[in-house]
Amino acid sequence: MPTITIDGQPLQVPSGITVLRAAEMHGIAIPKLCDFEHLTPYGGCRLCVVEVQGSRMLQTSCTIPVTEGMEVLTDTPRVRRARRLVLGMLFGERNHFCMFCQVSGGDCDLQDAALAEGMTHWPIQPPWKPYLVDASHPYFVLDNNRCILCRRCVRACDELVGNRTWGMASRGAETILTADNGLPWGESSCIKCGTCVEVCPTGALIERHSAYQGLSAQTEAVPGLCVGCSVGCGLTLRVRGNRLVRIQSRWEAPANRGLLCEEGRLRPFYETRQRLDTPLVRRNGSLQAATWKEAWERIAGELRASAEKTAALISTRLPAENLAAFARLFREGLHAPMVACLEEGYPTHPALERDLTPERRATLEDLRSADGVLLIGADLVNRHPVAGFFLKRNLPEKTRLILCAPSDNPLSGRAHVRLEASGAAMLSTLRALSKGVRTAILSGDEAISKAAGILKSSRAPLIVIGRGFTGEADEASVAALLELAGNCGAKILLLYGKANSRAALAYGLQTRFATEGMQAAFVLLGDDRPGNSLARRLREVPFVAVQAAWHSELTAQAEVVLPAPLWTEQGGHYLNLEGRLQEARAALSPPEGIHTTLETLQRLALLLGVPLSLEWRAGLGDLVIG
Repeated sequence: MPTITIDGQPLQVPSGITVLRAAEMHGIAIPKLCDFEHLTPYGGCRLCVVEVQGSRMLQTSCTIPVTEGMEVLTDTPRVRRARRLVLGMLFGERNHFCMFCQVSGGDCDLQDAALAEGMTHWPIQPPWKPYLVDASHPYFVLDNNRCILCRRCVRACDELVGNRTWGMASRGAETILTADNGLPWGESSCIKCGTCVEVCPTGALIERHSAYQGLSAQTEAVPGLCVGCSVGCGLTLRVRGNRLVRIQSRWEAPANRGLLCEEGRLRPFYETRQRLDTPLVRRNGSLQAATWKEAWERIAGELRASAEKTAALISTRLPAENLAAFARLFREGLHAPMVACLEEGYPTHPALERDLTPERRATLEDLRSADGVLLIGADLVNRHPVAGFFLKRNLPEKTRLILCAPSDNPLSGRAHVRLEASGAAMLSTLRALSKGVRTAILSGDEAISKAAGILKSSRAPLIVIGRGFTGEADEASVAALLELAGNCGAKILLLYGKANSRAALAYGLQTRFATEGMQAAFVLLGDDRPGNSLARRLREVPFVAVQAAWHSELTAQAEVVLPAPLWTEQGGHYLNLEGRLQEARAALSPPEGIHTTLETLQRLALLLGVPLSLEWRAGLGDLVIG
């Protein structure tokens, strides 16, 4: 580790890092605008300049690497004059009237830098020229009048997300931020992840929903988890007065490294369904308000009378504590014949789960670093978007993609090789690939030969498996897949469905369910969205009870409906697709009088006279990594 001196302090720092990172590691503040820790150093704003002994010119600390014996000064009169000049030109270039800006007062890096330098006004008269304001996007607004051309958004869209929507148009003082070379933002290739808005240092990119609802200093930051898919993205919930103001990236989150998709960052603010706030019991053909005691007793009575013909179904958006108690209550306590989750096992395959060794199981880090990827039956872009970001951003320079999926897969245009294989053809394709990797004999199929060559020559090959494979494959196909992985040294990344699908598998809930002949059904839905097929399948069941957060076709036909808290209103543990066990905290209090889903299970156990242990960790066995 080289030793450098910053402002007279001798410091030992890691090799290869920049002066800016070295200073930040030791609590030395250097102002910056274009720099962002998770992006490639750019050196565009010139605000982070420092004096380096032996150099005639001021150096940008965000781009210059540390060297042994380097001496750096960060706060000399010369440096401060340069910073004030840069800030003065930035403020005088466009409309930076802080009193009208929604990020003013603590959420603007430009304003913070100016205040740190003691600036009370800008020394250069602005040109009063209006620039493009693009309000065509359903979630965001672009105001080029507040843009400082730092290109954080452009780089984030490219380097982190791999979507490459943003670019710059025109030159000099006329330069503006633009989507897809001039398209309105709302008509562009934007995937609505909000990463560009997250990294913007000014008010140029803002969220519609959260604008003017509270600065960071006025809100409480609660670490949370997205319960959409099984990636298990960490996030920060910004709360003010028991109201969710905005959802932000948590850059230290191990699974997603700060990246979020539309589902995790924005969808919760645009919910159109009607919230359930009181228990409902069907009387005289219509659902009517009831007490919790009446509703619980009605459910317990029906379950007791129909125990041998009861179907119990649960959402995999719920915490592991709920899944374990649910399985124990209905399988061990009530001996119900059908106890399952709503996914019905589609994202899993028994033989694959049984035969895939821990050494062959991949993590999301393997996806981030793979140089050759075989994608089988998986739609990463739509079903696991953040995992899709990890792959997309490496295409085509760092990673070669072999796509074995339907032609409408969003990654079709970026694949190096496309293999048309589904159903019965899957087995022959896997065997041909395995043979091509194992031997030097070229296949008569050019695509197979090329794909085998990619897998064979890759330093870190990876096979990603989605429900398109697990939903159709037989044991022979699974055996061929494992043989292929062994021949090319690839790890296998299994994509599960929702946030706790893998925990549901551990608790024995990933089974297909049948409702024929059932006399009662209990559905623990939480804030999940039931499919239309679920309501149809339960229509013939005489008694259906549902605990749900929202009105739906399913709740409309139920005999008893219990309100449920949202994912932001109850905490618990989640096991993501790689086996990472994470805890989510409740950020909000549910509406008064709403009981949690776990409380309902405990009350039903009491009424049924069934002992109910709340132990949940042991059931996950050795699935947990780390």
